[in-house]
Amino acid sequence: MATIDLTSTEFEKTVTADGIVLVDFWADWCGPCKSFAPVFEEASEKNPEITFAKIDTEAEQEIAGALEIRSIPTLMIFRDGIQLFSQPGALPGHALDDLIGQVKELDMDQVRAEIEAEVNGESGDDPTADAD
Repeated sequence: MATIDLTSTEFEKTVTADGIVLVDFWADWCGPCKSFAPVFEEASEKNPEITFAKIDTEAEQEIAGALEIRSIPTLMIFRDGIQLFSQPGALPGHALDDLIGQVKELDMDQVRAEIEAEVNGESGDDPTADAD
């Protein structure tokens, strides 16, 4: 699957859907963005089961501002509606492939449990948990 252009009207629906979504925030005037674009496109061709989306920060200033995008390119990764990664900077192909592999291997039930524990103020490192 090739990359898709994403606008603020489709952003939430796209990143909250089931599956993995990679979002590249870029601008036409950005040199590193232009260098990263073919790497992102190649990864999309190698991983047709993943949604690869691009957001032009010049055209979509509202969403870039809401997500506090301060540097481009910025890559965000979502899986099953959960943001797992956000980092500015262009990645080389092997690093992007490795990152995608890590996201694919995640146990999302465990991720959801960790998020729930954090929201509920539980550290998950209770030394008394095994003491009876």
